[in-house]
Formats: sequence, C-alpha cells, structure tokens
Amino acid sequence: MNKVLLLKFGELFLKGRNRHDFIKLLKTNILKKLHGYECRLEETQGRLVLSGYQEQKEDEIIYKLQQVFGLIAVMDAKEIDTSMQSIESEVLNIDLGGVKTFKVSTKRADKTFSMTSMDMDKHLGEIVLDKFSNLKVDLYEPEVTIYVEIRNNGKTYIYNRLHKCAGGLPLGSAGKGLLLLSGGIDSPVAGYLMAKRGLEFEAEHFHSYPYTSIQAKEKVIELAKEISAYCGKIKLHVVSFTEIQEQIHRCCDSEYMITIMRRIMMRIAEKICEKNDLGAIITGESLGQVASQTMQSMNVTNSVVTLPVFRPLIAFDKEDIMDIARKIGTYETSILPYEDCCTVFLPKNPVIRPTIKRAQELEKNLDIDMLVRQALNDEEVIEINNY
Repeated sequence: MNKVLLLKFGELFLKGRNRHDFIKLLKTNILKKLHGYECRLEETQGRLVLSGYQEQKEDEIIYKLQQVFGLIAVMDAKEIDTSMQSIESEVLNIDLGGVKTFKVSTKRADKTFSMTSMDMDKHLGEIVLDKFSNLKVDLYEPEVTIYVEIRNNGKTYIYNRLHKCAGGLPLGSAGKGLLLLSGGIDSPVAGYLMAKRGLEFEAEHFHSYPYTSIQAKEKVIELAKEISAYCGKIKLHVVSFTEIQEQIHRCCDSEYMITIMRRIMMRIAEKICEKNDLGAIITGESLGQVASQTMQSMNVTNSVVTLPVFRPLIAFDKEDIMDIARKIGTYETSILPYEDCCTVFLPKNPVIRPTIKRAQELEKNLDIDMLVRQALNDEEVIEINNY
C-alpha cells in the first residue's frame, strides 16, 4: 500500500487530438509549483498520480496544488494492487469514527474486474455495515463518501476526502496578455480569471508620484506577488503618469479627463504589448460600475487600440468580485488606503456618454506621441515570481 495524491482534471477531457499537449503543460506547471519538493508525477487514464513525497509535507503540497489551474480536485488516497481482498481490507481500514451516514462510490475503469461498479458499491457497503452497525447508508447527502477507483494499471485508489482546486485550463495554454493592474479590488481578480482560462500575463501599473505615494506602488507590487501564486511569473511594468495627467488637467475639459487618461493608458499598454509579444489587454472594468465603465466610455477607450481588450468582470456585481478577491487572498491588500493615479485630479462630473469625436478634438491640445514615448522611456520593470 502506498500513500499518493490523486489529481483530477476537468475540462481537459473535452479536448480532442491536442489533449496530450494540454496535459503535458499541466504536468509542467505542477512540477514548477512543487519545485523543491521530492516527488514523482505519473499519468494513468484520466488521472495524475503524485507519489514519493514526504508525508509530513502533504498539507503543504495539497495547498500548492489547489492553486494550479487545470486541476479540479486533489485526493489523498491509498494506492493498492487490485484484488477484491485488498480492496475490502483497505475500505474497512478507513476511520469512520463519529460518522452516522456514508455511501460507497466505485469507478471501474478496468472492465476486466469481476464486479460492476454498482455491484461493488453494494458489496462494499454491506461489509462496512457489518463492521459498523451504527452506520446507515445515505445515497444523497452522506457525511462520508468512500471512493474506490479501479484503474487499468493494475492499481486501485481508495480515498474519502477531496480537496477542491482552482479548475480552468493550464496556465500558458491560451497565450499571453497584459493586465492593467491598479491598486483596487477588481484588476487582480480580472488577472486571476484570465489566468484560469489559460492566459499568462505581464502587468502594467501607472503611478503619479508625488500625487500618489511610494506606499501605493508597494501595494501594487504586493498584489502582484499575491496573484503570482496562481498566475505564475509576472513582469510588472511601472509607468509614470504624472506629466500626462498634469497636461490633461491643463489642456482638456475636466469632464473628459478620465476618458482621455484611459485612452492614453490604452495606447501605452498597446506599445508594451507590441514590444513584449503580448496578444491582448486585460482590464478589471465592470459594466456601469463607475462613470468610465459605461458602454459608451468603453467604446471610446477601445477605439485607440487594435488589440483585443478582455474584460472578464464585465457582468459581475461588486459583491461577486469581492468574494473572489477574498478567496484568492488579494482583498485585504486591495483595501489598504493608498491612492492610485485614477483618483488624481478626479473631476466632479465625469462624462458618462463620451464620444470619439469630442475626445479626438480635445486630444489635439496634447502631444500624445511625445507623452507616450516619454512614459515608456521612464518605464521600470520588476520581476515577480511567487508561483
């Protein structure tokens, strides 16, 4: 009998002839995540099996695996040679103390095994009831489910605990983009959700020192570290926006300040994407959340770039976003009271339904090419890896 971790992946079952490539990438990401841990990783018919690890580090390893996109569950299981006697013995060894209801769930991938899955459920349930007379079978809401997986490799895996994982697709399977990372709640969640769909990303942060503080910049670096645990290595591009905002404040109508500011941010983001071979821009915008996130505002913002703009939070309520932020560990950092550049020179009445024509007229007062070029020349790049 060996103690192993049985790793379950979900959506990858839906892949066709390229499924092997997705699983290969998933295995690579798992081994990166477990760098420094002694272990072996093998594939067996729709499962990955992690073995050879130090059992005293099992909780640490499970925690790390829960952050790997592409996995939907980790099960700490007993691996035994397939035989009726060994299966019965291991099932009866499971600690069911304090439990009143249970059920058995058998998956018989090895069709040469003598009993069907349903027959095994009945048989194993009977022997458990014979040993524990105080137990009852509950097929719908049992306190404990005993899982028995009979595999084609001559091994059977028995477990009664599942640890939910992040799900989604393996990181890196959908290309690479650029996340506009502010110090707020939304943008880290947006990055997390795009990484869950397999998209790696670099990040860009705009600061307006001295209007924004050094602590505000450090807050964003901390947020990048926190989402890096899920999203892998992040190259953080820190861009000064002070001169741009001062010129917008001097030269443009106040109600259009945020609109023009975001249009210039998009132009800078696209230049960074072109330089670093990134295929999309990611924002944390949610439809109607603030004045700059109306359909008209987004259209005016999008019009200055040719790359796709991904907005994974577009239909989310704020409460939904905060729930995810708490789950991934970014919420407490996001609510620290340090300003970001979007709050500098904030107008009292920002335009809700801007037009491209009016934005273009106001932008004639600015040397936008020079401002973009200067901002990129002063760019600071920080490498972050907490994976």
